[in-house]
Amino acid sequence: MTETRITSLDVARLAGVSQSAVSRVFTPGASASKKTVDRVRKAAKELGYRPNVLARAIVSGKSRIIGLVVAYLENQFYPQALEKLSNALQQEGYHVLIFLTSQKHGKIDDVVDEMLDYQVDGIVFASVAMSSDIARRCQNAGVPVVQFNRREDRKGIAAVTSENFAGGKAVAEFLLAGDHRRIAYIAGWEGASTQRDREAGFLEGLKLANRALFAREVGNFDFEQAKAATRAMFDVPEDRRPDALFVANDHMAFIAMDVIRHQLSLSIPGEVSVVGFDDVPLAAWLSYNLTTVRQRAKQMVEETVRALLEQIEAIDTAITRNIAVEAPLIVRGSARIPEGWTDK
Repeated sequence: MTETRITSLDVARLAGVSQSAVSRVFTPGASASKKTVDRVRKAAKELGYRPNVLARAIVSGKSRIIGLVVAYLENQFYPQALEKLSNALQQEGYHVLIFLTSQKHGKIDDVVDEMLDYQVDGIVFASVAMSSDIARRCQNAGVPVVQFNRREDRKGIAAVTSENFAGGKAVAEFLLAGDHRRIAYIAGWEGASTQRDREAGFLEGLKLANRALFAREVGNFDFEQAKAATRAMFDVPEDRRPDALFVANDHMAFIAMDVIRHQLSLSIPGEVSVVGFDDVPLAAWLSYNLTTVRQRAKQMVEETVRALLEQIEAIDTAITRNIAVEAPLIVRGSARIPEGWTDK
């Protein structure tokens, strides 16, 4: 038993309009009167018609597909932000294909090849550092790229981040104002611009007060490594133990807090103040009540979509600008609050 495929011509006949009118109704950005739209959609629903997106892409040269590359979903910030990003792009008439990868060079190369095979109209790299080779291949293919929560030093790549340097500096000022003497830091993956900028700002804040970092470990944005880094830093005699800790993101800060409290039986913030970076939903839970720097996901998503569409539509010559969104310090109960402190 065979089934005849419903075409746009069938819809046009039932709706009493031209075939081109049907095409306009199902083409994002094309104009059609409300009366025509209603008649066409009613006929399409009655017949069970679905437009052939791939066929239209071949004709127009536009797939209306955006590739979204993600390498790090353990941190709650990314699922939350990527959901907003997917919804925002869909509102602009784009479909989103999500590609999961790791930071390993070969893995990212394979994913980029696959995306280019799909003829995507643009690519967003989230939590992924780009090599110069990947940037060149995307540029040669005429595919615009925006980095989300990462940036590259090389020119020609649009990037949207938080003000990571300023956020790190604000943490240093806050801990110093709280009269902490032994201030430590747990770093994330050192290949990430977010990690480098947060640490650089933190160190600058300490330097301006003529203070040096008391201790440093690397957690690599990883659960087990962050746990090991915390034990190495705090499972020591009291005179060698930090009294304040800045952690490069909330995901690792939660792990550090659990180790400090439940494995080492130290009190927070009584014996140790802890500050994170991201302000994911879990940070506000009473179990953690984490003082942290907020990444404004909504604003970052809006800037990312704008930067990508500017390149796709070529409506702005300044299409490869770097955008840094303000990142305020959110004071809660995981760190000693300085006397007279008010949010800046």
